[in-house]
Amino acid sequence: MYNSTDWWQTPLGHYLLAREQAFFDQAVADVFGFNAVQIEMPQLDSLRMNRMPKRIRLGRAFGHVRADAAALPLETGSTDLLVLPHVLEFSENPHQVLREAERVLVPEGRLIVSGFNPWSLWGLERRVRRIRGGRGYPWCGNFISLPRIKDWLALMNLDIQTGRLGCYVPPSQQPKWLWRLRFMESAGDRWWRVGGGVYFLQAVKRVRGVRMITPAWQSAPAPQRLVVTTDRSALDDRRLPE
Repeated sequence: MYNSTDWWQTPLGHYLLAREQAFFDQAVADVFGFNAVQIEMPQLDSLRMNRMPKRIRLGRAFGHVRADAAALPLETGSTDLLVLPHVLEFSENPHQVLREAERVLVPEGRLIVSGFNPWSLWGLERRVRRIRGGRGYPWCGNFISLPRIKDWLALMNLDIQTGRLGCYVPPSQQPKWLWRLRFMESAGDRWWRVGGGVYFLQAVKRVRGVRMITPAWQSAPAPQRLVVTTDRSALDDRRLPE
């Protein structure tokens, strides 16, 4: 049985970490602002390719600031980019984590979430291990399905902009099988897009506009306009001043 730190040092952990690092390097490169924050997962540096002046890593047992994701020590509307790599499925209260994420983000701020997909070979491995009584990392987590996480984000006024899945290979700890089955990554993107072991979602915080209430007099009917006739007979009947 692995703890979280040990598991990321295994062949499967290295395989997944390399693909997640490549995704985050690309995803954060063109996100601009002043403050970027990564929560948890010390094995990953999701902000290394971002160019914001302040890049903070936060976690319960590591980082520049020690804190819980469900109670962030950050000012409301202070963060331009917030990254949650595998935070929700290992949180006791994922709804509160998303509430805190929405609170600290600036309007139009960016949220990036990664999570394990329960409807995949990885999710099947988790169910088999639980039946057998195994609860090691990461199978001890509460894998959240894509439709559910999308509903949660929508309730928080976080509009999903893009998303993708990855890690289609079976979750094997044998390096030779990970190498031989690597073709499944490109094949999965083309033929089995819902079956990736991990999903990535990028969302933007929307602040809904306020509808102004106009005074009652503005709703009164407009006065009738003067209509100028072009009837030739009417012009002929007019008397011009002498």
